[in-house]
Amino acid sequence: GGGFGEAPGEPSVPALGHGAGLSHCPLSMARQASGAMLASGGLGFPPQNLARVVVWEWLNEHGRWRPYSAAVCHHIENVLKEDARGSVVLGQVDVQLAPYVIDLQSMHQFRQDTGTMRPVRRNFYDPSSAPGKGIVWEWENDNNSWTPYDMDICITIQNAYEKQHPWLDLSSLGFCYLIYFSSMSQMNRQTQRKRRLRRRMDLAYPLTMGSIPKSQSWPVGTSTGTPCSCPQCLLVNSTRAASNAILASQRRKLYPGAVRQSSTFAGGALWPVGTGTVAVAGGTAKGEGLRVASGAFAPSQSVPSGVPLPGLNNLNRPGTQQGSRLGARATVPPGVPALPVKNLNGTGPVHPALAGMTGILMCAAGLPVCLTRAPKPILHPPPVSKSDIKPVPGVNGICRKTKKKHLKKSKTPEDVVRRYIQKVKNPPDEDCTICMERLVTSSGYEGVLSHRGIKPELVGKLGKCGHMYHLLCLLAMYNNGNKDGSLQCPTCKAIYGEKTGTQPPGKMEFHLIPHSLPGYTDSKTIRIVYDIPTGIQGPEHPNPGKKFTARGFPRHCYLPDNEKGRKVLKLLIVAWDRRLIFTIGTSNTTGESDTVVWNEIHHKTEFGSNLTGHGYPDPNYLDNVLAELLAQGVSEATLKD
Repeated sequence: GGGFGEAPGEPSVPALGHGAGLSHCPLSMARQASGAMLASGGLGFPPQNLARVVVWEWLNEHGRWRPYSAAVCHHIENVLKEDARGSVVLGQVDVQLAPYVIDLQSMHQFRQDTGTMRPVRRNFYDPSSAPGKGIVWEWENDNNSWTPYDMDICITIQNAYEKQHPWLDLSSLGFCYLIYFSSMSQMNRQTQRKRRLRRRMDLAYPLTMGSIPKSQSWPVGTSTGTPCSCPQCLLVNSTRAASNAILASQRRKLYPGAVRQSSTFAGGALWPVGTGTVAVAGGTAKGEGLRVASGAFAPSQSVPSGVPLPGLNNLNRPGTQQGSRLGARATVPPGVPALPVKNLNGTGPVHPALAGMTGILMCAAGLPVCLTRAPKPILHPPPVSKSDIKPVPGVNGICRKTKKKHLKKSKTPEDVVRRYIQKVKNPPDEDCTICMERLVTSSGYEGVLSHRGIKPELVGKLGKCGHMYHLLCLLAMYNNGNKDGSLQCPTCKAIYGEKTGTQPPGKMEFHLIPHSLPGYTDSKTIRIVYDIPTGIQGPEHPNPGKKFTARGFPRHCYLPDNEKGRKVLKLLIVAWDRRLIFTIGTSNTTGESDTVVWNEIHHKTEFGSNLTGHGYPDPNYLDNVLAELLAQGVSEATLKD
């Protein structure tokens, strides 16, 4: 029931290659839009003398082609006209895309700080369609910012809008969404959740006619020949210079009779002819590791017979790349070790950018490189029918609801404080860690807070932990908290009474699904679904009377169905009833304030992988979450009660 596009909590524009959580309709296959999308010719060029709009797109981890902005596409086209085998530094036109470089020869986007590579394509549309007019349709994501639709969907929406249709059903494209033009909203047909959408005028995408000039030396069209000095270009082109030097050395060794020395290498120029970026064969739908041939020769070198030359035949739609894929794979000698270039995490011994650059240099040097696609997080299990969903053994019910806060009005604040402390007649000469005054003097809250029967010099000792404070200080701390009849020692966090939280009203569901988590192959899985709607903050919240947001709900979490997993579930139900799972605060992910956030009890929200750290396998998770529950006063003893 999430959004149409990027995953919650992730930036929609700069994070090229990051998630898209689209809801697909059951039993319908996603297909391309109507005739607005045109298949390109074999070389990626439109037919002669036929104007077409060019849209460059990148493939995300959900197998969907996401469009670059019109400004970025103009930039790519300008570079393409100068050097069809060159690199496009996206940071030159959009500062948010600073880490990204497109290699036109291999038709891949390369992220320099992580080494992640993703296929790109050059697509053509009718000039009268939305991209030709500069019309962009966008939906409002969970961060209150706007995300553009895929281009085929954008064109379909615009066509219906121009024909003055009151609404549009996107199920024919494989997506369970209805578009309502009167209210400018999008509704998920499965969850009934609505989002705003908008129509925005932007720069029109570039037009092209016929073929594009052949590859030329870099740079082109400058009278001085002075290269760009921005950090991105310096990095890319210094890498090119180094890789081409290795390339020339390897070619001289392998093909001494076939290679002519180019003057480009003689002076160690910063802008050498040719490319040292990775030549990658087209990817497959499953994204398996690809072996890549070393066919990137400089144009000024003669090519040995029998070695294919990857290049302009990759500037096309994916359907015409099959031949180049097979040709590139066939050139890799069997038995040669390959270098994996992955989207490495920070714990590895090799920095991700170093891994990516190493792959580039090895490929340029004539060594085969195995490029492993960026791994995809598996957030959800396979579809589960209602008949397969079962109650969790030993756990009563399948749903818990919480309403507004239940105040225990039978106890006054003075009664609560006196219940958990013992008076100290002769306190030690130490600081009260609440007011930071000495215990032998009056409380720092003297004159600020006065209660009948509690003198400012009175000192009490908490029963279980023995820490001592002014009674007036404990009273001030209690009044500043949730006032739920419990106290928590500010020094050791020991809890007295039953601690409750400030979680807004919502619903918690839990059931068994017939799938196994990584590391628990012999067990089924407990799925927990939390759902909290937006609402108004109460007196216990940071800004009473102000609206709070609830992003990314319903949230799905997973536990193994074993003895310890069921124990954790029972304790989580207690924590939910005590309103301890969520609170209202500032999101660490988005920085948004007055929103529902997790409350120090970690949950596993990634079903089939552990790429985010919130998944399995994680052998210590169940013990860790039991400790976190205990820190909130939710222990196994509460189950016996």
